[in-house]
Amino acid sequence: MKKLCPNLDREDGLETVLEVPIPEEILTHKSGTTKAWHNMKNWMKPNAESKSSSASMAAVFGGKNTEIQLLLGVVGAPLIPSPIASDNQPITRSIKDQHIEVSMAKYIVKQYVAAVGGERALNCVDSMYAMGQVKMATSEFSAGEGSVNSKKGVKVKNLQMKGEMGGFVVWQKRPELWCLELVVSGYKISAGSDGKVAWRQTPWHHSHASRGPPRPLRRFLQGLDPRSTANLFSNSICIGEKTVKNEDCFILKLEAESSTLRARSNSNVEIVRHAVWGYFSQRTGLLVQLEDSHLLKLKSHENESIYWETSMESLIQDYRTVDGIQIAHAGKTWVSLFRFGGGPETHSRALMEEVWQVEEVDFNIKGLSIDCFLPPSDLKREEDKEGEEAECGGVVSSNNAKLPYKIRSASFRISASKVAAVNLDDSCTSESDEDL
Repeated sequence: MKKLCPNLDREDGLETVLEVPIPEEILTHKSGTTKAWHNMKNWMKPNAESKSSSASMAAVFGGKNTEIQLLLGVVGAPLIPSPIASDNQPITRSIKDQHIEVSMAKYIVKQYVAAVGGERALNCVDSMYAMGQVKMATSEFSAGEGSVNSKKGVKVKNLQMKGEMGGFVVWQKRPELWCLELVVSGYKISAGSDGKVAWRQTPWHHSHASRGPPRPLRRFLQGLDPRSTANLFSNSICIGEKTVKNEDCFILKLEAESSTLRARSNSNVEIVRHAVWGYFSQRTGLLVQLEDSHLLKLKSHENESIYWETSMESLIQDYRTVDGIQIAHAGKTWVSLFRFGGGPETHSRALMEEVWQVEEVDFNIKGLSIDCFLPPSDLKREEDKEGEEAECGGVVSSNNAKLPYKIRSASFRISASKVAAVNLDDSCTSESDEDL
């Protein structure tokens, strides 16, 4: 990972420390140092369309920039279904006098705690930092009548799958105190939680807060934070077994409580369900796969309901020991974003992928105070925007609001009144009556 940025104006100038390190591949070149600087300059200009982008995908999304907005909006900073209490209690809890599914789940979690390093090692961790790189891509988009395989619709595959590269940095003090900075192809997304509110900031949206209680970042449960993983699944049930990549696993399931779903809903947007599944190896005890599914119901102006379903599946790999704790250093996530309801002509499905690799991990960061997790000064909550046409935090915008990204093609036009741009982690949704 590159932590210093060369002077883009003068080759002999001093380098600048990057807030978010970027992959070395961005500066990979064959024709000398000057070309490397040009690569950096082009990468830092998000408005510059890449000639290497798939022409068919660009036709659907309206260009590379809008595709990146979709990727960052859905894959960049998703949250888990439920908050995790910052407990001072031991992770190991009694499994007596419980239903068999609950008792099995607690036993599996105990085995997981032992596999990642033990309760004593986890209790020594007060804070953490991780830095790494990502590669994101939209692999397929389908839209049309009836189903994604309909001949009347549009189906586009990204055969090149080169992806958009970037880097990320995450900081955590407790499960409810965290911060993420992610930069992909010149676009930066920031997200975090100060223990009272979870927020997100993007180049195309004002800073906005999530509805309901603050929830941890999903990336921490992808092998970075074993303690939060154990605390989350300590309330789960065991629903069976499955083989994942030739590894026999126990399956633990946790669904968000109805009170949490109601807190994240409003009169226009209803969170129908949000569940997470963990696949724990029977051989090693480690978490090898994480899945979650999120169903959102949006009430449109035509008194018909539109549904958005997001399914994410993460393969967690390359566990390494850091200060006596097993931390996953690589993985891959597949995402399916499915829209249905209304007329069959409005059904659509987008498939996305992300590959990540962790370069650095450290614990007990000195000087990491609560001030490091304060939300942006321009953060607006829904109650602060009462009386405005646009609401954010679980959110329906005015009819003339501009969509954060566009889905379009020359042969298939969708009315924007039938298309919602959904921020699936904070129920932030916008609609427009304009044609795309």
